[in-house]
Amino acid sequence: MNDYRLPKPSKLSSQTAIDRLFAQKDTQGALAYPLRAVWGDNEQRFRGDAVQFLASVPKKRLRHAVDRVMMRRRIREAYRLNRQKYFPESLSAPRDILFVYVSNTPEPYFKVEAAMKRLLHKIFRK
Repeated sequence: MNDYRLPKPSKLSSQTAIDRLFAQKDTQGALAYPLRAVWGDNEQRFRGDAVQFLASVPKKRLRHAVDRVMMRRRIREAYRLNRQKYFPESLSAPRDILFVYVSNTPEPYFKVEAAMKRLLHKIFRK
């Protein structure tokens, strides 16, 4: 049976790891409209899940807070429901993933989910 929970240890909260992903050092990226993903291995992390993620919706793209919160919820839900299909059995190192919303308007859930599936396929099938 699949585990669809999304516990706290699976969320990326380390400021140094987040800064490293935004700085584009030793990271890879891909775009699947309306999402962009940046990921990299994090050898310094020894606690938490094998994969940690963060969803970012910039204020520059969506000015209203309710729209930003709605899109963050849609991104998290799409990740939660589809991550088990694409996760490999074992990873060489813990992996950090950053999802950035790139559209200027709120998109429906089915577009976010389709983009999430494409990105997860690119991240874990390489």
